[in-house]
Amino acid sequence: MRQTFDESTDPSFGSRHVPLIRAAMAEQGLDGLLVPHEDEHQNEYLPAANDRLAWATGFTGSAGAAVIMKDKAAVFVDGRYTLQVREQVDEKLFEIRDLVDGGVPAYVELQAGAVIGYDPRLHSPDALAGLKKAADKAGATLKAVAPNPLDTAWGDNRPAQPKAQVVPQPLDYAGEDSAAKRARIGEALKKQGADAAVLTAPASIAWLFNVRGGDVIRTPLPLSQAVVRADGTARLFLDPDKVTAELPAWLGNQVSLENPEDLGPALADLKGAKVLVDPGQSSAWYFDTLTAAGATVIRGMDPTTLPRACKNAVEIAGTREAHRRDGAALTRFLHWIATEGQINPPDEKEAVAKLESFREATGMLRDLSFDTIGAANGHGALPHYRPTERSNERAALGSLLLVDSGGQYLDGTTDVTRTMAIGEPTEEMKRRNTLVLKGHLALARLRFPAGTTGSQIDAFARAALWSEGLDYDHGTGHGVGVYLGVHEGPHRIAKAPNTVALQAGMIVSNEPGYYKDGEYGIRIENLEVVMPAEPIPGGERPMHRFEALTLAPIDKRLVVLDMLTDVERTQFNAYHARVLKEIGPLVDGPAGEWLKEACAPL
Repeated sequence: MRQTFDESTDPSFGSRHVPLIRAAMAEQGLDGLLVPHEDEHQNEYLPAANDRLAWATGFTGSAGAAVIMKDKAAVFVDGRYTLQVREQVDEKLFEIRDLVDGGVPAYVELQAGAVIGYDPRLHSPDALAGLKKAADKAGATLKAVAPNPLDTAWGDNRPAQPKAQVVPQPLDYAGEDSAAKRARIGEALKKQGADAAVLTAPASIAWLFNVRGGDVIRTPLPLSQAVVRADGTARLFLDPDKVTAELPAWLGNQVSLENPEDLGPALADLKGAKVLVDPGQSSAWYFDTLTAAGATVIRGMDPTTLPRACKNAVEIAGTREAHRRDGAALTRFLHWIATEGQINPPDEKEAVAKLESFREATGMLRDLSFDTIGAANGHGALPHYRPTERSNERAALGSLLLVDSGGQYLDGTTDVTRTMAIGEPTEEMKRRNTLVLKGHLALARLRFPAGTTGSQIDAFARAALWSEGLDYDHGTGHGVGVYLGVHEGPHRIAKAPNTVALQAGMIVSNEPGYYKDGEYGIRIENLEVVMPAEPIPGGERPMHRFEALTLAPIDKRLVVLDMLTDVERTQFNAYHARVLKEIGPLVDGPAGEWLKEACAPL
């Protein structure tokens, strides 16, 4: 069943829960407590039982933090959540601060002489190092706590840990059996001089063992941990209530299923071993526990990360099919906006619900891949805005509606953004949309040498905007999984340096944008898969190219034809011809007729 998100907008959370947390802090002699959004698995989306930040503050966004002191408190969010946090959090209790600019460390620097507690299961060692540095600067002390005072305060009212059944992901979708994957990982460990690796990212475990779960919304993850040895054997720590009758045989004899309570002793068993642990994926608790056990910890990337990012032929074929299905649903939505939506413009939540209904109608939607961004009018200028009951606006005539959405299907994960004119757009809107389109097309047609990173090609998506003194303040592309996370590393396309080359089989978004504060926003996003490019006559190096996975029309009413070169016009028309060829047979009736016009050449 597709999961739903229980959005809290009750600002009384803090007034009820903060006093309980402070009482539990006092019992442990603490002046303060760090409350990150992350849970024991460093998840983006959390089960209710692990959403400590939401319970403490009322804030339900997918990124943030809080610091609760004896006599004051602060909550930290990034630019995606500036509206939502003020709706959900009691500003009499919490000062609202920027998560990125200074963030929690800057606040800790203000707590002179305080003893501030932290749960080592919830903080990465690198993040903790920065916090300890800030505490030292303030003459404060960070103290590891067990139990977490927040968990003590939550007590019997805390929801139970999720126990969704863990099921096989068939080879028809996975394309490679777990034994072969574990053998590959084992060889990689040997090359790094490691005897074993500890895996704590649920996506890594789902991929390595070819399983999926349902412990969190938006991503089909089984919350669990694993120890994988260089010989390909593994110990998988999974709640027995999640284990289906078919699972042991699916995993095979080289994988032992064990209780989560046995994880600590299992780490102790690694005494004397060289153990690879990813400081970006695993909390400080693992590093502390392994070091105390006498293991040699090797800090390095989770060994499944890069193999998981490079999809095999079966995964790519499944993803293509998922995008055709999803594209047909999105096309029906775009037709609705282009017809009924011009007469009776929808509000943001109506648009979100309508698009979801079209995806539901496929009969194959397992979940959304993230909470839909439906942004009308000035909300479009907030790149990651999500409508709530209190912020919901109706699209005005002469405005733009930006919808960024995606679905989770057994064969693939989608993520697509389209910007639509409601009524007659202004010339400025059309010109700036065309600049964004030129950047999108430039990246989509690029040929680049093997070994090129996303940071080396990011400027291609921005050059048209730069030529008119414009830009956008987010990355151009993020990795995407296959019936896994919609945000997946290690690759990305962004200004920030990235040392991971774009390799064949990687899926990445192409999503330049433009945002005019308080007025409108524009973003055009397709998912692309990196493919080997045909040899260039006279060329000396192997090249890569992008193939569009997303198939849905782009609003031609927002395109200034004279701003496109002949190459861009041909490319745009070719994309729409492909959309019509592949999506047309899946869309009948009025929507099908509209699609023909929407995809007609410029």
